[in-house]
Amino acid sequence: MTSLLDRLVGRKPSSSAQAAKERLKIVLLHDRTDISPSLLEDIKDDLIRIVSQRIDIEPSNVQVRLTQEGREHRLVADIPLPAPSRRRRLT
Repeated sequence: MTSLLDRLVGRKPSSSAQAAKERLKIVLLHDRTDISPSLLEDIKDDLIRIVSQRIDIEPSNVQVRLTQEGREHRLVADIPLPAPSRRRRLT
């Protein structure tokens, strides 16, 4: 009954099959772009180092991932910024 209700309101149940499908998409995306997970981690480290020179950020909150929309691949960096009073400004 719950699965029928979920379908009617548009909710997708989280299942191990759905998680496996998402992991497979990530693996295929890495293969298509020829960017290995270790290279992606190196890019993340470089971004953290460069941004940290100008703004105080929390490195553990930084996420870098590959996404795909149609035939277009994107490298997406999500870097949460602190409140303006905590930002370090270089003059």
